[in-house]
Amino acid sequence: MAIADNERITLLINGQSHDYWTRYEVDSDLFIPADAWSLSLAVPLNGVPPKLSAGASIQLKLGRDTVLMGELDTVRHSVNNQSHDLSLQGRDGAGKLVDCSAPIFVAKQATLGEVVAQIVKPLGFSKIKISAQTSRVFDKINIEPGDTAWDALQHAAEAAGLWPWFASDGTLMVGGPDYNQAPVGTLTLGPDGNIQSLIETRNIARRMSELTVLGQAHGSGNQTGKHALKAVVKDASVKGYRPKIVVDCEADTPAAAMAKARKLLADSRLEGYTVEIIVCGHRAPNGQPWGPGQRVEVISEVHGIEQVLFICARRFTGGRQVATTTTLTCKEDGVWILDAHPHKKKHRKGKNTSAGEVLKLGEDHD
Repeated sequence: MAIADNERITLLINGQSHDYWTRYEVDSDLFIPADAWSLSLAVPLNGVPPKLSAGASIQLKLGRDTVLMGELDTVRHSVNNQSHDLSLQGRDGAGKLVDCSAPIFVAKQATLGEVVAQIVKPLGFSKIKISAQTSRVFDKINIEPGDTAWDALQHAAEAAGLWPWFASDGTLMVGGPDYNQAPVGTLTLGPDGNIQSLIETRNIARRMSELTVLGQAHGSGNQTGKHALKAVVKDASVKGYRPKIVVDCEADTPAAAMAKARKLLADSRLEGYTVEIIVCGHRAPNGQPWGPGQRVEVISEVHGIEQVLFICARRFTGGRQVATTTTLTCKEDGVWILDAHPHKKKHRKGKNTSAGEVLKLGEDHD
């Protein structure tokens, strides 16, 4: 099965390139750290497989476009009387952050950029881009044993109302969705359309029509405690009365309680609607490689869909005798929201700080 050059997946490793795969899968998901990839190569029975070592840096390209940079995690070499196969598996840069513990340090009056750099640079990451309207300064950061580097990174980003992920070129991104970018094209289901299959899932489980967050602020030497902090948000798209009350000790101001309520309601709505689309090839109508974070217009008369959706995940699949396809996981556009919400910790004995003063990482995360 001939594959066009701009649709060919190539692995660059140890100064060499490989591109004739029995099968491959390349995943990318905004909500799952460490994008995974797997490649299978058939070796002639009398042939010698390439020398590949686990831990080697890799680059995956789609034609001339880089779609993933990371490491080779697993090399599986299988030989029997009928076949000789080599299977490779790995992840993007987040894999090391998921595996490794966060560096232990204490910092005062540190910006988010400084905190992120102290977490990831000791592990070899220097390409960092933070996209935020305002710069968050933490009074104190105290990272202790117990958290992985990804945990620490994610909690610091969430405290600033942001989210971390790795771009295809290996850059660590800390930011949020861009709902102002133009859609990458139109996908249509029908005899003359460009969609192979479309599955629409609507799910009422864990959906709430009304969500209430109850919080409190502990007293200190400078202020008295506050009780019965309350925030209520409603989702008119949920039919019937489905209330939920959440008690959150971290919601120590009315604004924090409202931010938590909005985030929880948005997350429930995000889970409640999914559109999974399979298309031919690995490129969007505008020529870009498909990727999470893109927006795409979807039209399906039979499903009653004619709207722009947000792509949160994509999977490239292909290989010899395997169709070259992309699976897109889409959500409602504009629903995924991010709000600043620090992960505070229980204070150690003998210490008492004002609520919201310290962002500690490395203990319980309830």
